[in-house]
Amino acid sequence: MLSQYEEKMEKTISNLVEEYSTIRAGRANPHILDKIKVDYYGMPTNLQGVANISVPEARTIMIQPWESKMIKEIEKAILNSDLGVTPNNDGKSVIITFPELTEDRRKELAKDIKKKGENAKVAVRNIRRDANDALKKQNKAGEISDDELKSNEDKVQKMTDRYIAEVDKEIEKKTKEIMTV
Repeated sequence: MLSQYEEKMEKTISNLVEEYSTIRAGRANPHILDKIKVDYYGMPTNLQGVANISVPEARTIMIQPWESKMIKEIEKAILNSDLGVTPNNDGKSVIITFPELTEDRRKELAKDIKKKGENAKVAVRNIRRDANDALKKQNKAGEISDDELKSNEDKVQKMTDRYIAEVDKEIEKKTKEIMTV
């Protein structure tokens, strides 16, 4: 019965980790392009669906479209995104060079990381509330005894504590990655 709530908490953590993968540290990370959609024959398509993405150097991402006419579309999509970088093209591929992160930008990103982490904690606590509400309903309906209610509420709390600690660990890991020069 409690497994469905644990699954939801697990999903919250994976969503947080996925969100963190789109935040760039000092290195070029192809995952920051994951949310970018390109107009491919009138259909919004993931960048990975129309091009090969590689990281030839630490701060450079190279995007090689399978069709040369996609270069302009890819450039447009990157410019319209909130990455804050300007793509260049050499006729065959689009190249994005990331500048070194300034100290202010690192602090800004660290705040953003903390905010996303806090949102994940709120989500975990909401799942705890839902689980406890469901347990109380079962108790009221006579499906479980008061002792079972107390025991299950304790389990839900331990589960919540474990996932909150996991969120803290992810926040610390990503903040350390961002602040490392």
